Amino acid sequence: MVDNNLTRLAISATLHCLTGCAIGEVLGMVIGTALGWSDAATIALAVGLAFLFGYALTVGPVLRSGVPLRTAIRVALVADTVSITVMEIVDNGVMLAVPGAMEAGLASWLFWGSLAFALGVAFVVTVPVNRALIARGRGHAIVHRHHHAGHGDPATGAHQHADDGDHRGHAAGAAHGGR
Repeated sequence: MVDNNLTRLAISATLHCLTGCAIGEVLGMVIGTALGWSDAATIALAVGLAFLFGYALTVGPVLRSGVPLRTAIRVALVADTVSITVMEIVDNGVMLAVPGAMEAGLASWLFWGSLAFALGVAFVVTVPVNRALIARGRGHAIVHRHHHAGHGDPATGAHQHADDGDHRGHAAGAAHGGR
């Protein structure tokens, strides 16, 4: 049961990451392809936008939980960087490996099919990475500590509740069945 809960949390974290990455990746690929940019320039834009949107999708909910902006940004950087990096390496590697995908136009099924396939492969590869991070109290476990607590130290994961003190490893406990 513990493994199932941890895997579900990893899948949820990866879907969250995939959403931000997909928004940035699709936008970057569309802009670069429409403007006739080189593969390198298009990928650089797509990766930059994927990180921007990936972090933004984490910062927003953390801010809404009452965390100051500077802390919310630190939480997003600590929580999402590994996941987004893995997803982007795999996603863009697949796009480059599919013959003609980067040169195909926006009206081409090759372009869109390759991009969808690349994002799917990136998701499958990133789930176990997120699972390992969460099991160690890292990655999205940090986001959950801040989202539920509304404040804390992203470097240590410690947070305070007015009524019950310090809860280090809170999200790791949630991943193992407690909430």
